[in-house]
Amino acid sequence: MRFIRYFWPLVIALGLIYVFSRSWGTVPPLGKVFNPFHGFLQNGIVDPGAEDMAVTLDGITDEVVIRYDDNAVPHIFAQNDEDLYFAQGYAIARDRLWQMEFYTLVASGRLSEVVGAAALEYDRYNRRLGMARSAAIIAEKLKADTIASRMLEAYAAGVNAYIAQLAYKDLPVEYKLLNYEPEPWSPYRSILMLMNMRNTLNGGSNDLRLTQVLAKYGPDVVADLFPSYPSVESPIVPEGTDWGFSPLASPAVPDAVAAIPDSNVLAYRVPEPRPEVGSNNWAVGGSRSITGLPILANDPHLQLTLPSIWYQMQLSSPTVNVYGVALPGTPAIVIGFNKDVAWGVTNVGSDVMDFYRIRFRDATFAEYWHDGKWMPTTMHIETFKLKGEGVRYDTLYYTHHGPVVYHEADSANYAKGIPVGYAMRWITNETDGADVLAFYYLNRAKGYDDYRKALTYFTAPAQNFIFSSNANDIAITSNGKLPLKWKGQGKYLLDGTLAAHDWQGWIPKEQNPTVRNPPRGFVSSANQFPTDTTYPYYLDWKFSHSSRALRINERLEAMTGATADSLRVLQNDNYNVDARRILPRLLTALASDETIKLSAEYDILERWNHVNDPDAIGATIFENWLDDLPIAIWNDEFPPDERLMFPSLDRTFALILNEPDAKWFDDIHTADTVETADDIIQKSFNTTVTKLRERYGEPSAEHWAWGRVKRTRIMHLVPNFTAFGRGDIVNGGGSGIVNATTGTHGPSWRMVVQLDKEWPVAYGLYPGGQSGNPGSQYYDNMIDKWTMGALDTLLFMKNVDEASERLRHRLSLKPTN
Repeated sequence: MRFIRYFWPLVIALGLIYVFSRSWGTVPPLGKVFNPFHGFLQNGIVDPGAEDMAVTLDGITDEVVIRYDDNAVPHIFAQNDEDLYFAQGYAIARDRLWQMEFYTLVASGRLSEVVGAAALEYDRYNRRLGMARSAAIIAEKLKADTIASRMLEAYAAGVNAYIAQLAYKDLPVEYKLLNYEPEPWSPYRSILMLMNMRNTLNGGSNDLRLTQVLAKYGPDVVADLFPSYPSVESPIVPEGTDWGFSPLASPAVPDAVAAIPDSNVLAYRVPEPRPEVGSNNWAVGGSRSITGLPILANDPHLQLTLPSIWYQMQLSSPTVNVYGVALPGTPAIVIGFNKDVAWGVTNVGSDVMDFYRIRFRDATFAEYWHDGKWMPTTMHIETFKLKGEGVRYDTLYYTHHGPVVYHEADSANYAKGIPVGYAMRWITNETDGADVLAFYYLNRAKGYDDYRKALTYFTAPAQNFIFSSNANDIAITSNGKLPLKWKGQGKYLLDGTLAAHDWQGWIPKEQNPTVRNPPRGFVSSANQFPTDTTYPYYLDWKFSHSSRALRINERLEAMTGATADSLRVLQNDNYNVDARRILPRLLTALASDETIKLSAEYDILERWNHVNDPDAIGATIFENWLDDLPIAIWNDEFPPDERLMFPSLDRTFALILNEPDAKWFDDIHTADTVETADDIIQKSFNTTVTKLRERYGEPSAEHWAWGRVKRTRIMHLVPNFTAFGRGDIVNGGGSGIVNATTGTHGPSWRMVVQLDKEWPVAYGLYPGGQSGNPGSQYYDNMIDKWTMGALDTLLFMKNVDEASERLRHRLSLKPTN
């Protein structure tokens, strides 16, 4: 027994080897992860890319040359289109493979295969939305389209060629930490990437909460507080524009408008459209530019993440030479320019998600009543393979409207706002589109007619496609597949038993809102109403608050001799239009309270210049007050626990300015007092000041500066990987500001393109870097410059042999035979 003491270290060592070589639940094998020769430390050894390389690959027919510049942007030169998209897939996979796969796992409801049961309800929700099933149908249909199938297949082959080269030590660090390996890429997964973007940009609805308002207060209150057009607006298509077409007959409004729900079958609240997801774009014509030719700008506002949502690149073959940003996982350039044209996008935000109350025949859900007869449902069994925990199954039922997301209220339901027992009609699940072809043709466009042709291929999410050309055309089109509805259809929950409540067809694409070369000399959008009330079709009753659009248009109206830098400065404009509109009235109300008037906060607001600069204390007070003021006015009559939505900010401002004695200012919880607008203004201001003082102390430039209080941060896609994010960003802006930077969202790509008869000059930047590897110098190298509002000059090469001091190294992809 005395020999045991000599063996116990060996026993412990063997035990540690056993422990560290195995995965435990979702915990990866730590020995493998920490192995200095193969584990995550290898991801910190980054090739600086100083040497030229050549790689031999199956799947290409001719040599492809990729020139990398000083910002790690690949400039791809291929001798045919198939090789071009092969190389695009290969190049993006080198930098963003894990990000691509992560997004497709989310859209297809398969995240639990990687992280386990914690993601099951999220997966179940995404699977029930139907994105994976619709993506599979689209991918199958596109096989019949020669161009689409060739570009998607070539792209997938390029991604797979890169995957085939990878050893464990080469895997992106997220694979090692989450303990899984990449799967082969396919056209289906590229479509899933587009479905994920559809969900991001049009995956919300106000229908249920407004239905609750209708049930409680009736149509007169809804008409008053939730009007179909705002009191202050600057529509995308200028007022007075001649539509130039004969519209289809508008569908008749049926007698039974709203399917008033039973409260006992409803979940807590419906997911609203994301107000922080928006964008700006504009183009000035030659009459307003210093060059006599158009200049175009675009900055799409999305969640700020690392890796960045976009990827810069140039694609060149005998049929195309284009520069811009791609969506990792999909072929072509989404936002960009070529020699002759430039284009960009903002989200339209039209009402393309409706819910229909379904009357099932019995508990089998096999049939439902519609248009006077029983109709069969379609049943699908969904399979979920949970990491380390076996298999789970779920049953999904489809009506002709779409999937019934939830049959019963359950605290486990991920989306606790989807109305229970309702089928969802959603544009995302339309399967006849070929969105990749829209970008294929835009990339090759020579002029306006090519732009209009390209838009015919685009389905969803509906986008305001802005356009400019060196033929001196500028244009903007609210483009996509838009349902033909009766006026107000989908403003409330709908009755699935009535054929009159179905979507009535589609607005002809050539009749989507559009304008070319308007007399004012510019086109622009900021997610506001696409048109004035003369447009003959119903799009929605609510679009983004008009403050950004108003500021952009007033700045462009005053702009002459515009330069690219003029538009860059406008992208970074921090002026607060809401403060200009409402703050004088609010200060007047505050001044009647002597205690408030003598406070430091009142003095700061009174002296504030209405600009949300990073060091502005007035912006901190106003923006926080703008959160508290609507709550003080509306929370008593429209409490969130009753699933009631607040009136818009525009309607709230109009009420304060024009109806100070309106009954809505009276707090129904104070039975002995009748409050006025001034009372509520003062009360809400005191609430704001109290909260700010409790959190930041006495007002000071150090602690109350807007850039520090707003706390913009750019975090990794996996929330727990906090070390891979950036939380040290101090800048200005705000949700209603042209520089629409909030705590978590903002300009995900800023681009300005100055067209020329010979060769364009372009500038761009996004808040991140080309590489998805946290150990790379190109992971977040653009963030500091983005924070300051600067742009890089983009290297748009004429040919593969062009010389530039910015070029760093050359990667040659060579065929095996």
